Amino acid sequence: MKCVLAIDEGTTGTTCLVITADGRVAGRGYREITQYFPEPGQVEHDAEEIFSRTLDAAREAIAQSGLVPSALGITNQRETVVLWNRATGVPVGRAIVWQDRRTMARCAALAAQKQAIHDATGLVIDPYFSATKLEWMLEHRLGAANRSHEQLAAGTIDSWLIWKLTNGAVHATDPTNASRTMLYDINSHKWSAPLCTLFSVPESILPEVRRSSGDFGVAAAEHLGHAIPILGVAGDQQAALFGQGCWTAGTSKNTYGTGAFLLLNTGAARPKGGGGMLTTIACDATGAPAYALEASIFIAGAAVQWLRDGLGIIGRAGESESMARAIESNDGVYFVPALTGLGAPDWEPHARGTIVGLTRGTTREHLVRAALEAMCFGTADVLHAMREASGAPLDVLRVDGGPTENGWLMQFQADVLGVPVERPDVIETTAMGAGALAGIAAGVWPNAESFIESRKYTRFTPGDGSRAAQGAIAGWHRAVRAAVSWARDTQ
Repeated sequence: MKCVLAIDEGTTGTTCLVITADGRVAGRGYREITQYFPEPGQVEHDAEEIFSRTLDAAREAIAQSGLVPSALGITNQRETVVLWNRATGVPVGRAIVWQDRRTMARCAALAAQKQAIHDATGLVIDPYFSATKLEWMLEHRLGAANRSHEQLAAGTIDSWLIWKLTNGAVHATDPTNASRTMLYDINSHKWSAPLCTLFSVPESILPEVRRSSGDFGVAAAEHLGHAIPILGVAGDQQAALFGQGCWTAGTSKNTYGTGAFLLLNTGAARPKGGGGMLTTIACDATGAPAYALEASIFIAGAAVQWLRDGLGIIGRAGESESMARAIESNDGVYFVPALTGLGAPDWEPHARGTIVGLTRGTTREHLVRAALEAMCFGTADVLHAMREASGAPLDVLRVDGGPTENGWLMQFQADVLGVPVERPDVIETTAMGAGALAGIAAGVWPNAESFIESRKYTRFTPGDGSRAAQGAIAGWHRAVRAAVSWARDTQ
């Protein structure tokens, strides 16, 4: 049977799947990677270790499957950047991870460039993105005199893996990863000369940008036992969007985890961002560039973890479903889980967790239900803001992540949104998306639609609780206003 190898290189480890043409996972491998914290606020990875651990995970997946993949797809932690020597293939120090905050002062100094950078990239100025990280590496690890050295190469983790797998034959990335660097013009779809100048990054060290489903060279047989064409590349959230079948305008996905990542495909037209929403590049059904809105909810499943670990009112997260079902309503209790500030669409970094509506009759079940409801209310707020900003319809929400195993949560989400929520049988949608991009190019699936037909979904449709759920949104917004007011009242 035809199959593809999907490499999902994440922040804490690499997962590799062998995915067959009928959508089965025939082999799986996983390896953790080491986290380095040189100083407070700094996070680094060893790029050589990432490559070796990726090979170990991929070899395990292939061996377990007993199959020879027709193609290879790569998805990766975005914004993490590597600088290396083209001649030796040796990294210039460790990779700087997307979580790293060492360039905060530099970002603050760029305030006057805020609008120009947003107009070109769709992003906000933040250490999260790759540009200031790479600028720092060039200055502190090489010195200004060597910045334009012809032997240098730089890129996000996908580029590093492609370079290593092809033994230096290909230095490339895709538009989804390029769009997260703060060096890529998402209007002209090419590296921005003005931004490269602003950040003192020679354009010559950056990778060639190729479409997400297409030719990225061939992984040499010495690495994986077979020469395997690399035919798909996408950043993790965009890969998950594609893996969920969200390649047309109006389709969206939410990944529920510690926080929540929402992406809405807006098609060929660039939408306006703002309100904590970023404009980024995603994929259409062929793997060609499309636009998307992206937003983050800082705290989602972490609120339930806090109830477990901080307050001790539940023993394990899985208990939350039965506790939510044990009461008929929230009885006016709302939990705004701004434990690390509020993200989109309110964007108030000084907000803190707020619980309102407590009475003598409030029980631990009410607090648990309020934490679950907050995930759904927050998701609805962001998706409605995305719809208004883009003009795209909201027809269905596809979901993944650990919390989606909670059936009550998924039904409440459908009731709040008033549209169906669909949960896939294989929740590793990031790897599935990378595999799909490669498999479509290789002919494992003739098109995107045949790939999604190989997947199975559990569908939650708005039900009898829709009127009550949507009526409760007013109380949620009142609670959010209370949290924001508290944050801004410094008297």
